[in-house]
Amino acid sequence: MAPSERTPLLSGVQQVHPAAVPNGKDTQTAPRSGPWMQHLAVRLRDLLKMHVEKRILFAGFLITLSFSFTQVPIFYVFHLMECDVFYENNPPYEGTGDRCSRNEIAAGTATQFSILGMSTTFCGTINLFVAGWMAKRFGPRAALMVQTLVPAIRVATQILGVLAGGEAGIIIFQCTQLITIIGGPVGYILVANVITGELVEPFRRTAVFGMLQGCIMLGQGIGYLSGGMIGDAWGIRRPFEVAFCSFLLSTLYVRIAVPYIAPESLSAGSKPNSKALAEFLSPLRVLAPQKVFLETGVVRSHYGVLFLCAGVFLGVLATGYAPLLVQMFATAVFEFQQGDNGWLMSGFAFMRAVFLIFLFPRIISSGRRWYLARGQEENTRETEPLSPSRLATNPEELEVPVGSFAEEEPVGSAEVEDEGTAFDLFFLRISLVVDGVLTMCAAFATKSWHIYLASFLLPFASGSAPAAKGVMTEMCSASRRADALNALTLVENIARLATQGLFGFAFAALAQIGKPHLTFFANAAIALLAAGVLLFSRFPPEGSRLVESENIAGCSSERQEPGQSHRLQPDART
Repeated sequence: MAPSERTPLLSGVQQVHPAAVPNGKDTQTAPRSGPWMQHLAVRLRDLLKMHVEKRILFAGFLITLSFSFTQVPIFYVFHLMECDVFYENNPPYEGTGDRCSRNEIAAGTATQFSILGMSTTFCGTINLFVAGWMAKRFGPRAALMVQTLVPAIRVATQILGVLAGGEAGIIIFQCTQLITIIGGPVGYILVANVITGELVEPFRRTAVFGMLQGCIMLGQGIGYLSGGMIGDAWGIRRPFEVAFCSFLLSTLYVRIAVPYIAPESLSAGSKPNSKALAEFLSPLRVLAPQKVFLETGVVRSHYGVLFLCAGVFLGVLATGYAPLLVQMFATAVFEFQQGDNGWLMSGFAFMRAVFLIFLFPRIISSGRRWYLARGQEENTRETEPLSPSRLATNPEELEVPVGSFAEEEPVGSAEVEDEGTAFDLFFLRISLVVDGVLTMCAAFATKSWHIYLASFLLPFASGSAPAAKGVMTEMCSASRRADALNALTLVENIARLATQGLFGFAFAALAQIGKPHLTFFANAAIALLAAGVLLFSRFPPEGSRLVESENIAGCSSERQEPGQSHRLQPDART
């Protein structure tokens, strides 16, 4: 047919599926794969018909489910292996009840599990840098696939530890944590948050961060429950085999459903560092003090990010050990078995998921509206007109004649609308206070149902982590968003490493003297201390601007008025 005016000019170009270009991000730079893989990806997206946010949330749920299948069985395996090690060096058990229900075994289990957690957190801290580097070098989707495929190898190795048992099994489990350096339960959360920060609109980031963590908690709840039930029904080895298959399925889903993001888009056009080591450690630069230019013309250092990270560190130090503390307390005092711990931890995770998915976004949106309304009322009172009974006699009260303004060169401005993000910082402080009070109440548990009640109430103070991520992303420029999330996650993991060492050995020491409940009081005290530290983390005064240079991390913690620029502009009077 001869071409006419109605003939499409780009008839040979293949149309892109709408889901492949989320929020205007071009995905045509994605590396080409086989035609069958592209066809399968398009068909699956048509079948699911899910928004990009929902695909990311489901990916977080599925990956966390894979990690959670073995959490309760691992603790129970350590309990049994430590019990075997104890009776190898002590007389056989004689009496009624569970032979492993002894203070010495509970203390030994807590010590070995704390060492396991510390090694996992230490290797996971290194994994943060590896995952962040992979995301910036190969793209977030490829990095997320690595974080789901490598743990399958770790789970397959842990099966050998289950078969070995005793001291040999403990050593095998401890050594398998080295695999976490390449891919583990820390790197995938970082990469998922990076993908969320890149694809979600700014005004929804904090809410979606909370929903993502809620989906992670939902995956943990189902994984805890099903892992314990599978272990009780089909043996302690089955949860590890199920987790292996689930990791493979998660890797396939990430490849098909998660949108491709070019690695160059993470730097937002900024020039990457030429040195590989400097690029690998670039998240640490975010923690440097900020230089802000005040309205008075003075350049000052601002430490809002440092106090924020310090408060988050203490908050995770207090709250990060609470789930494991409740589990160990129930095992040592109320003789909870594998199935009981599965129900306990799944209920704890389910309540956190319900709070973060359904209540947390509404609290953030309502709180921001309240904060903006209060700010508008204050601005209205400050800008009230002069009383008509008095004439303006002072020079500063007179209007400047037209044409007397100094001519200025037009400057580019980054117009950012105030969306009430400062409320997120206020919510972060209140959440830690509530968490400290609820944790202290758990120390008064005297019956087994009190433990279930504590697992029901504690999740209602679990919004501090997503709120901190929302504040951190608002404090940093777009080119530093991935590094900012990496730095915040690094602080959280260092805090987890510290809390597992501190409270793990503290619980072991208190369990030997028969007073493990005192650990809850120390936990609550640190939570209140974290809320006090966060009082010093605040946004700079209105109108302050960031001084951007090669030596500054690029963070901006002010809430800008419309028309203000992030970059320092020369004073018009000079």
